[in-house]
Amino acid sequence: MAVDAAMPILVVDDHPTVVRILRDLLRQIGFTNVQDATDGWGALEKMRENKFGLVIADWYMAPMDGLELLREMRADDALKATPFIMVTGESKTEKVMAAKQAGVDNYIVKPFNAVTLRTKINATMGEG
Repeated sequence: MAVDAAMPILVVDDHPTVVRILRDLLRQIGFTNVQDATDGWGALEKMRENKFGLVIADWYMAPMDGLELLREMRADDALKATPFIMVTGESKTEKVMAAKQAGVDNYIVKPFNAVTLRTKINATMGEG
C-alpha cells in the first residue's frame, strides 16, 4: 500500500525559505496538501483544529522549538500518534538520541533532497 499523496502534511519552520523549499520538495514527490506554521505553538494550534497525517518540523525555532513541539504532541492524547519527522542541521549522536527519546519517528539532517525526503516519509509511514 502506497503512502497517500493527499495526506495532509504540516511543515513547521521559522524560516520562510525553508518552508518554501520543503513545500517544493513535497510537491516534487507528489504531496500537495501541505500547510505550514512558523513555530511549535502555531503548529499545535493548527493540529488542534485539523488532523494531519504527518508533521515535518525543524529543531531550532523560537519560542517553541521542534523538540518541545514533539514532547507536547506526545503528551497530548489527540496528537500523540501523529507521525513526526525532525529536520535539523545537527547530526550529533546526543541530539539524535534526545529526539528518539522524545518519540520522533524519523530524523533528516540538512541538506537533503527529494529522494531522501521520500525515503524518510515512506519509512515513517511504514512503507519503506
